[in-house]
Amino acid sequence: MTQYFLSLPHDSEEEPTMADIDPAELQELFAAVGAFNTALEEAGAFVTAGGLQPPSTATTVDCSGDSPVLTPGPFVEAKEYLGGFWIIEAENDDAAIEWTKQASRALRSRVEVRALQEAPA
Repeated sequence: MTQYFLSLPHDSEEEPTMADIDPAELQELFAAVGAFNTALEEAGAFVTAGGLQPPSTATTVDCSGDSPVLTPGPFVEAKEYLGGFWIIEAENDDAAIEWTKQASRALRSRVEVRALQEAPA
């Protein structure tokens, strides 16, 4: 089966975290995402998932030259950033898109889906 990357874009330059969300709304979100994760697990589609800390906490590492260069912050400046992800397995793009629709409903947010590259035969 093909693995797919479901990414959760965030639109804010303010980098909100779970601590910034109203606790009641956060509990609703946890319940919806928990139900989605359970459905993925029961279908055998769940591989892994996680939320990411804001981009300001990143360090970019570049070892392509003579010595490593470590730069505080993300590798690109942008108004949007990756806030979290799932990696799932699905039989085809259509099945992956159906899972992505459910993820989007659970989060009440946009979710992007892309297949992971596979090694050429």
